[in-house]
Amino acid sequence: MKQLIDYLDREYEKKTRKSCQMFQRAAKVMVRGGSHSLRLWKPYPFFPVSAHGATVTDLDGHNYLDYWQGHYANLLGHNPEVIRRELEPYLAAGALHTGFENSVQIELAEKILSSLGQPGLRIRFTTSGTLASTYAVMLAMGYTGRHYVLKIGGGWHGSSPYLLKGVKFHPGRGFSQVDSAGLPPEFARHIIITRFNDSEHLEKTFKKYGPKLAAFILEPFIGVGGFLFCSPEYLKLARKLADEYGVVLVFDEIISGFRFCSSGLQRLYGVRPDMSLFGKLIGGGEAVAAVVGKAKIMEGCERTGTSGLRVNFEGGTFSAHEEYMRAGLAMLNYLICHEKEIYPRIGQLAARLRQGIEQAFASEGLRVVCTGTGRSPINGSSFFMVNFPKKDNINYSTPEDIWDPARSDVFLREEALKLALLINGVHVVHGGGCLSTAHTEKDIERTIEAYQRAARIFKKFW
Repeated sequence: MKQLIDYLDREYEKKTRKSCQMFQRAAKVMVRGGSHSLRLWKPYPFFPVSAHGATVTDLDGHNYLDYWQGHYANLLGHNPEVIRRELEPYLAAGALHTGFENSVQIELAEKILSSLGQPGLRIRFTTSGTLASTYAVMLAMGYTGRHYVLKIGGGWHGSSPYLLKGVKFHPGRGFSQVDSAGLPPEFARHIIITRFNDSEHLEKTFKKYGPKLAAFILEPFIGVGGFLFCSPEYLKLARKLADEYGVVLVFDEIISGFRFCSSGLQRLYGVRPDMSLFGKLIGGGEAVAAVVGKAKIMEGCERTGTSGLRVNFEGGTFSAHEEYMRAGLAMLNYLICHEKEIYPRIGQLAARLRQGIEQAFASEGLRVVCTGTGRSPINGSSFFMVNFPKKDNINYSTPEDIWDPARSDVFLREEALKLALLINGVHVVHGGGCLSTAHTEKDIERTIEAYQRAARIFKKFW
C-alpha cells in the first residue's frame, strides 16, 4: 500500500505544483492549511481558479470533472446561468448586508412550504446545516420538556454538540462513541444511538428510552453513512413510535431535499415528520438552511415552553440575506418548473455511471460495489459511492458495511482512489459524489475511463 500511495503522491505533485506552493502558504497561517477538514486531503488540495458547469480548473490550468459540486449543493452545476441571471441586476444595484427583513424570504418560505403540501407548517431560515440541526433539537427539547435525542449510527447532522456521537465508526465499538473533544460528559449520555433500517432495534430502543426522548432525528437518505435509503417500512415505524411516545420526529433533508424531486424526499415516501431540515439546494449556492416544523413546535422560538424560557433561535447575522434568498428562489423555481426532465435524466446518467464503474474494475479483476440506489420509492438517484469489499457476502445496506475496515477497504476508497482519480482529471469525495444537470453522457464516459485507469494503477500495486 505504501508503494501505491508514494506513486500517487508523486504523480499528483507533478501535476499541481502551484497548488502545492499555495498550500504551503496557507499552512503558515491556517489550521491544517484551511477551514474545512474534508477539503484538506493528503498530501494537499488543489486550488481552483474557476468553476463552471461540471468542471473546475486549478492554478496549474488542469480541468477536473467535479462530483463534489459544492458539498452536493450545486444540482445545476457550478455557477449556473439561471441563478447568475437572477443575481446580476441585484448585485449591480448594491447588495451588501443591511440587517433588515426582506420580502424575498417570504417568497422562498412560501415556495418551500408549498412543495411539502402539509398545512400548518412554519419555517425559519439560518445559514448552515449545523445550526439548523442544533436549533431543531433545542426546539424539540423545549416543546417536550425532555432532554434525550435519538439518532442513527453513521448519521451526520453537522457539528451540533447535541448530535456529535455515533458519526464515526470505531472498530470493536461501532457507532457508539462521542466524536469530538470539548463536549460535557452529560451530552454523550443524552445522545442515544439506534441502527439504520433495523426495525427491531428501533422498537427496543423506543421501549427503553421513549418516555425520555425529545426527538428522533434521521436522514431518509443517509449521506456520509453510505448513500443509503431508509426503507419505507422503517420510516413508517419511526412515525408510529414517535406518535406513541410523544417524540418529535425530525427528518434531516439537508442533502436529500429537492435532490430527488422538487420537494423533500418525505413527499415520495408519504411519511410526514414533525420537523424537517433543509439546506444546500434551497440556497442556490449561497449560505442557506432552514428549519421547518409544525406551528405548535416552531412557536417555541417566541413562546415560553415547559421551562418558562423560549428557544433562542435567532438564526444569525446573515440569516435570510436577500442575495441568498434570491439565489434559492431562482434554484427552486427552476427545479419545480423542470422537474419532469431533470430528475429522470440525472438518475439515468448516475445509473450508467455506477454500472460502468463496477464493470471497469471487474475488467481488471477487481471488485467494487457502488451505493447510491436501493429500496426506496424513487425512480432514480444521482448519487454514487465506490466501495471496496473485503468479504464476498457484504450487501452494503448499512453504514457499518461502508465504514467498518474489516468489511471495506476504507483507506483505498477515501485516500488512494481520490488521488488516482485526480491525476486522471476527476474529483470525488468518499469515492464518488453526485451528478449535476451540467454533466453530460460524454462526461460519464470520461469518468468511467478515469476509474478504469485507477483500477489499472491499483492492480499494478495491489
